[in-house]
Amino acid sequence: QVELVESGGGLVQAGESLKLSCTASRNIFSFAAMSWYRQAAGKERELVAKISRGVGTQYPDSVKGRFTVSADNEKNTVNLEMNSLKPEDTAVYYCAASDFKEPTYWGRGTQVTVSS
Repeated sequence: QVELVESGGGLVQAGESLKLSCTASRNIFSFAAMSWYRQAAGKERELVAKISRGVGTQYPDSVKGRFTVSADNEKNTVNLEMNSLKPEDTAVYYCAASDFKEPTYWGRGTQVTVSS
């Protein structure tokens, strides 16, 4: 069983930055893709960043230009740099790893709260 552990969440003010990290118990480059999702209260879980082997990175329009996903080979982590944060970015952020197209493994999540 693969374990994913997120870290780096917290409370920030609008316009500030935050970096999330996801550490995997298996080599991150063995996965087809690693992603970050978020779920705000009362809303469905949504994809915010994805890094795929052979494809590169993907972002929805809501975070494009503000969020950057990257893989750190030395630390075996996938990071999510979030800049110019907005109150609507408030959510629980989840790390996911895919053996195929859809996420296979999930982390427990980390809370990000952006105050106005």
